[in-house]
Amino acid sequence: MTLNDDVLGRARVTDNEELKAFYAELETHEAGALWTVANDIEPWYPQPKSVPTLWRYADLRPLVLRSLDLVTGDDAGRRVVMLTNPERKDVSAAVGLLYTGLQVMGPGESMTAHRHQASALRFVVEGQGAWTIVDGQKLKVGPGDFAITPNWTWHEHGNESAEGPCIWQDGLDIPLVNAFDANFYEVHPNVYQEPGKVENWSLLTYGAGQLRPYGFGDTWTKPYSPLLAYPWEPTYEALRNAAKAIDGSPYDGVIMEYSNPLTGGSVMPTMSAHMQLLRPGEATLAHRHTGSVVYNVAKGSGHSVIAGRRFDWTRGDIFCVPSWAWHEHANGSDSDDACLFSFNDFPVMRALAFWREEAYPDNDGHQPV
Repeated sequence: MTLNDDVLGRARVTDNEELKAFYAELETHEAGALWTVANDIEPWYPQPKSVPTLWRYADLRPLVLRSLDLVTGDDAGRRVVMLTNPERKDVSAAVGLLYTGLQVMGPGESMTAHRHQASALRFVVEGQGAWTIVDGQKLKVGPGDFAITPNWTWHEHGNESAEGPCIWQDGLDIPLVNAFDANFYEVHPNVYQEPGKVENWSLLTYGAGQLRPYGFGDTWTKPYSPLLAYPWEPTYEALRNAAKAIDGSPYDGVIMEYSNPLTGGSVMPTMSAHMQLLRPGEATLAHRHTGSVVYNVAKGSGHSVIAGRRFDWTRGDIFCVPSWAWHEHANGSDSDDACLFSFNDFPVMRALAFWREEAYPDNDGHQPV
């Protein structure tokens, strides 16, 4: 059976003057006829408004740095150049219901503390000296490091270096939370937090990887990871070690998820994050899945084919894959590996039983470009 609007079970009502008058009368009662919109709101398969988009770091970096001279951190709240999908500007989303942007902090600068219902994550692109305080815990982060700011946790950021600015990528579920009309925002009553005595407490306690706290760690009951920062060096080492032992995913290369060390699950209830390694010359097969993904090129260069379009990328570039879009990746080097950081809304897809995935069936698993 051909998937079109003429098959049984699909709306196929032909309008006439009597029906038009009926629709007009329904509107006066703030009502309508389902069959006039049924085919749009119940499509055969996902029809995302978002389109594949690539933001080049070389183009954005000068503008991000320019903002240092144009607005103060205090006036802006957070000095961020947000990245908006051409078809999702109405909700300030990069793709689907995910937001992302590039935040810059000048030497010696610090931002005031606040909290919000939306969950946030950070991936450091460049600069030394960046820090964040999450619920009183001070975390120091550098290039390639990943950190989380779970929803409704107090947080503030800064740059303790005197030598230059720090730039990191923000990722938040703001559009998702707003879609549920559930967002809140609050400024810290003391403007700044009082940090604890031990920096990187969560990393020292929970960052051992194969070891987890016994006894005292069992008291953690919050729905997000007790480990708030994930350094680049052990992440990259883990990927390289795995590459020696396994073939990896045919669709993503050697890919690992940043996880809650106590549960093995995602770092936060609404967003998860991955780091993947593509071996020299490796080209993956195409697949698609529900859920949106934002990528940041952590290392190397290459290209991705998304919904039939080729996007060439290099370190620092950011690109997105909309829900249910075919996509595949390729490392452009024959001598060095490439790494892609990404975050997504997969936990929501799985929690609501919306997750679905399939492989590209034709052309030996690759899309035509």
